[in-house]
Amino acid sequence: MNRWLTIIGMGEDGWEGLSPRARMAIGSAEAIVGSTRLLGFLPDTVAAERHEWPQPFSAVVDRIRPLAGRRTVVLATGDPLNYGVARKLMEFIPFAEIEIVPHFSAFSLAAARVGWSLPDCDTLTLHGRDAAHLEPFIQPGVRLIVLTADRTTIPEVARRLVARGFGKSAITVLENMGGEREGQSSFVADAVPPTHFSDLNTLAIHCVASPGARLFSRLAGLPDDAFVHDGQLTKREVRAATLAALAPSPDRLLWDVGAGCGSISIEWMRAARGCQAIAFEHDADRLGMIAANCDALGTPRLKVVAGDAPATYLGQPTPDAVFIGGGIWLPGVFEQAWEALKPGGPLVANVVTIEGELHLYDLHEKHGGDIVRMEVSSLTHVGRLRALRPRMAVTQWRAQKSW
Repeated sequence: MNRWLTIIGMGEDGWEGLSPRARMAIGSAEAIVGSTRLLGFLPDTVAAERHEWPQPFSAVVDRIRPLAGRRTVVLATGDPLNYGVARKLMEFIPFAEIEIVPHFSAFSLAAARVGWSLPDCDTLTLHGRDAAHLEPFIQPGVRLIVLTADRTTIPEVARRLVARGFGKSAITVLENMGGEREGQSSFVADAVPPTHFSDLNTLAIHCVASPGARLFSRLAGLPDDAFVHDGQLTKREVRAATLAALAPSPDRLLWDVGAGCGSISIEWMRAARGCQAIAFEHDADRLGMIAANCDALGTPRLKVVAGDAPATYLGQPTPDAVFIGGGIWLPGVFEQAWEALKPGGPLVANVVTIEGELHLYDLHEKHGGDIVRMEVSSLTHVGRLRALRPRMAVTQWRAQKSW
């Protein structure tokens, strides 16, 4: 099939920085689509029609589809496949119809400017995303390269570092990389200078933990006090075992039924790239807790559905895994979740009552799987002495839907 669409990465060096292949594609194009900034780099000798990106960006489909079959160039910043426009375009245009000519990514340029080995860094984008996405990446000694939305991202990133006890982290702001206006400045997170930064910037962050910093692993089992809760949350040790049974992996969707403060959903989303979750919860106070925990722990994309299950299941995307933390004995809560679950997907349910246990035994008889009881004791004081006090036992059923 004819490759009618060419996606070309362009840097701040504009036309001069393009490869011969990129220039040839632009020279033979009938239509060129790009931002005002990138279109402004083209010489007047380029005769193709020029179309600016629509606003909002989601309208890109309506802008590109009418050009199908014509020789069309889309101008993108840097590497179009590195948090760039190419992914969006390939959602509705077959790759067989596309040619991609990349430029240097902002990650590569930033690593070269600060002398960091790119595989030894964590790279992420906050462009078009909530700055809370930074939270899971804040770890002692870690080097981060971060794409920003604009200059306002800089103080927000610094605020989050300080709030976590990483105020001495070194931040380097790399502005307009590759162009005539390129600039670089460095400071620590708790001393952001009153500088007027460019909106086109990338951050290189060396995370430094101060004494008392809040250290949150990406592994399951965050401390209970990492969450805002009312006492009704899956406790740390049980939560770690629950996440292990659910087995999060990239780009999978979890249904968290009876989500409480959202601890299972949040740890699922932190565990692997692209993990998504839907938290089903009816209690208004707990809905507020979920929102606070999503912001503090870096999962702002957690979808929260308010109301009573199973009515709230209607119309939701099909889950790859299901966790039921409450109400499994209610009519339809398990049955409709099991029906919706993709073949091969795990379902995990926790109960603490005798009635709940009896229901799990019935489900185990019908669907198989494993039942385990988890009993955890924690240190407490008895007068001047110490003792281990047992917590309420949790019975867990783990099942896998047949393929």
